[in-house]
Amino acid sequence: MRILVTGATSQVGSFLLPRLLRDGHELFAISRRWRDGDNRVKWLVDDVSSPQMSWPPVDTLIHIAPLRLLPDLLPDFLAKGGRRVICFGTTSRYSKAVSGDTTERAFAAEQIAAESKVAELCEDASAAWTVFRPTLIYGAGMDRNVTVIAKFIRRFGVFPLFGAASGKRQPVHADDLAAACVAALTAPQAFNASYNLAGGETLTYRQMVNRIFVAEGRTPRFLPIPLAAFRVAMWCMSRIPRFKDFNAEMARRMNEDLVFDSSDAVRDFSFAPRNFKPERL
Repeated sequence: MRILVTGATSQVGSFLLPRLLRDGHELFAISRRWRDGDNRVKWLVDDVSSPQMSWPPVDTLIHIAPLRLLPDLLPDFLAKGGRRVICFGTTSRYSKAVSGDTTERAFAAEQIAAESKVAELCEDASAAWTVFRPTLIYGAGMDRNVTVIAKFIRRFGVFPLFGAASGKRQPVHADDLAAACVAALTAPQAFNASYNLAGGETLTYRQMVNRIFVAEGRTPRFLPIPLAAFRVAMWCMSRIPRFKDFNAEMARRMNEDLVFDSSDAVRDFSFAPRNFKPERL
């Protein structure tokens, strides 16, 4: 297949490109700056956020860049003969839809609308689409969950928790998501379908952080913090540009179950996620 990967330098993209090359696909990838690396990947310098992006001659698009950008990109791709689309949303469309934070609710609404528009555009053009909604992604040191927690532990040797931190989580490794892309590319059962993709193990938020402590070679030490203090801390963090989306809802969700069923992905393209085993970064 002739495949274009957007978001190719993301954590999922870092595992996906080698998998696609091993399968013999002709591979294009986009970034805003020139990238060196495997010369079998044709790197294009362009801005994926622009509807006027220059499309290479491809029939397949794997869109790992933000989902909100895809509805504006698709018409040109489909008009030039595109016939297969795989894209990434997030299970946050469910949890943030009922958030007490207006920005999070707007994000969830944006995700839902983008998914619906992608399906509509593809079906009108007789192109096959697949939407993946991963849970908490980790594995390449680029995420804002496991990696941020690990860095905090490394710096302070302790981690703050709100309440019992009993909310259940299913961290999913980025390489397992890359494998899902490859498997779903040619699986007819995955055409015109959406999937929640969870990790292979369900554990509480506290258990998840405990394993990160162990991976960092540290003795787990937790600091109970009242919600009011978390609100102040998150407000302070949100003043830093790269943490502008941090808010008190993140603390509240430590005690909320975020569990999703991936059995349809197991059935349709043999999705086989690993258990949560973080590595020291």
